[in-house]
Amino acid sequence: MDKRGRNQLLPAAIALFCLVSFLFFDQPLTLFFHQLDTGLWHRVWEAITRAGQSEWYLAGGLLLYAGFRKRNRQISVKGLFLFSTVAASGLTSDLFKIILCRARPTLFLQQGIYGFDLFGWHFDHTWQSFPSGHSTTALSAALSLSLLFPRFRPAFIIAGVVIAASRVVLCQHYLSDIVAGSALGVATVALLYRRFFPPVAGDKPRLPMLSFDHSP
Repeated sequence: MDKRGRNQLLPAAIALFCLVSFLFFDQPLTLFFHQLDTGLWHRVWEAITRAGQSEWYLAGGLLLYAGFRKRNRQISVKGLFLFSTVAASGLTSDLFKIILCRARPTLFLQQGIYGFDLFGWHFDHTWQSFPSGHSTTALSAALSLSLLFPRFRPAFIIAGVVIAASRVVLCQHYLSDIVAGSALGVATVALLYRRFFPPVAGDKPRLPMLSFDHSP
C-alpha cells in the first residue's frame, strides 16, 4: 500500500475504533473505573491528569521562544512549535466539543444520559466530552517535546499516553474520547511539523518524534 493509501486508512481505522468503543467499551469501562475511584487511587490519578492542562505547555513554549529568540533560533522555533501545536489542537478540540455535544460520563453515572446531541450547542462542561482536550494536549505536547529533548522521546510518549488514560480512569471521559483526542493531537503535530521544519531538498519528510530513535 502506498503512503497516500495508508494516510487515508489510518483516520478510517481510528473512526471505526471510536465507533466500536462507543457501542461496546465506553460504558463498561466507565462503570469499572467508577468502582475504583476512591481515596489514594483518585488522588494519584488526579495528580497525573493535571499534567494534561494546556497552560503548562503554552507558557513553556512562549518562554522558550522569547528567551532564545536572539540567542538560539533553533530552540526558539521549537518553543514556538510547542506553543502552536498545543494551541491549535486545543482550539480544534474545543470546536468539536461544542458541535458534537457528547454527554460526559458524569451524566451517564448520575442520570443515565449517554450519547451525542449533535449541534445542540451545549456550552455546559458536562456536554463537552468528545474529544478529550487533555488527551489532545498530552499527545501534541509529548510529540512536540520529543523534538526538544529527543533523548527522552520514549518517556514523553509514554507520559502522554498515561495522561490521556487518566481521563478514563477518573471517569472524566470515555475511551473513544481519549482515542479521538490523542489522534487529533498527533495529527496537529504532523501537519505543523512540515510547516515549521520543511525537509531539506533531497531528503524525505519524516517525523522523528514518532520514532524511538534517540537521535535529533
